[in-house]
Amino acid sequence: MALSNPKQSTTDARLAALTLPEGGWSGPARKEALARVRAMGLPQRRDEYWKFTRPDDLTQPEAPKASPFHAADEREIYGDIDRVKVVFVDGVFDAEASSNLSAEGVKIERLAEAGRADIHWARDLYGVLEARGQKPVERPLAALNSAAATDGLLIHVTGRASKPVNLIYRHDSDSSDVILHHVVKLDAGAELTLLENGPAAARFNNVLEVDIGDGARFHHVRAQGRDHERRSATHIFTRLGTESAFKSFTMTANGALTRNECVIELLGDDATAHVAGASMGDGAFHDDDTVFITHDALRCESRQVFKKVLRNGATGVFQGKILVKEGAQKTDGYQISQSLLLDEDSQFLAKPELEIYADDVICSHGSTSGAIDEDAMYYLRARGVPKAIATDLLTLAFLAEAVDEIEDETLQDEIKALLEGWLERRRS
Repeated sequence: MALSNPKQSTTDARLAALTLPEGGWSGPARKEALARVRAMGLPQRRDEYWKFTRPDDLTQPEAPKASPFHAADEREIYGDIDRVKVVFVDGVFDAEASSNLSAEGVKIERLAEAGRADIHWARDLYGVLEARGQKPVERPLAALNSAAATDGLLIHVTGRASKPVNLIYRHDSDSSDVILHHVVKLDAGAELTLLENGPAAARFNNVLEVDIGDGARFHHVRAQGRDHERRSATHIFTRLGTESAFKSFTMTANGALTRNECVIELLGDDATAHVAGASMGDGAFHDDDTVFITHDALRCESRQVFKKVLRNGATGVFQGKILVKEGAQKTDGYQISQSLLLDEDSQFLAKPELEIYADDVICSHGSTSGAIDEDAMYYLRARGVPKAIATDLLTLAFLAEAVDEIEDETLQDEIKALLEGWLERRRS
């Protein structure tokens, strides 16, 4: 009697529970993505890049129940910034809550509407960067997204966008299972700031593909929602042209399971890519940041800066790799991952990697885990600062290096306010 294949069984069950979109210009890309999913199979705990994170909740046919969290008195994130708001409620576009989808220097369309056409500029990008990102490490949840995404944004940036674009995700149903796919194309010399915030759904699978032309700049700031039971898997795939720049920062607070993957290709000379994250978890919290950066051009710079504050049994994971290909001389690659453990029950699991095939490079990585600095705590306590407040001050100082990766000071202040609010709520 033949033994069943758990990976194949899981994949078949997940696909059977989905209604896959068909037709339009995205049809061929979706079929190719579906073939990739079937060939790879959805992730299992035995897979090398899932050994620290159980993928079960992300791969089972139905989304685990997650009660929505609403704070009526909470200030709107980015509320003081003039922006184009695009609101999705459990994956469904909310036109009434959204802005007019237009701004100088940028054209914004919805995948659900534009995808019905036969020809579109996004045809050359949808699923393309995701497919490139499947080697050398398979990312089947991203391929599943390309095959099954029901909506998302198609953003074409032709100049310097006059306003940031803000994707706002709201969660109302305790069983919502949302798959969104966004494609961003920046022409040569263009510039865009993309903001994301909110819990999105009980289970959320999100892909962002970003193609950055020569001399273009892309800024990304994401604040993941406060739902305690939220499960999410997000993916960013980007490739950079000559003298272009990519900067992404993610703040994660709460959530039962969060897996953020970022796959970056530096293909043009003198390109720069920075990816950073600050996360704070309490109790049943599992946060996994997995990053893969490929240097395949001259004089490129990359930075990975991740800080995690964990307590009451929370778990943080960081898997980061820098691959320097042959001929990618003058590469400057920097990677650091650190955790602050506020008790003995929490854990931080790290897997930093360097793989270098060029001889004129500067690459470094470091990973540390520790408790609050006792000397710094003594200094503050000796000056009359209560222990709880002193702990919060030292926690914010610990996270500062990651937050400082945000280029815009106004956005920095927004994130700092969110971090301070999280700490204050737990102190009270």
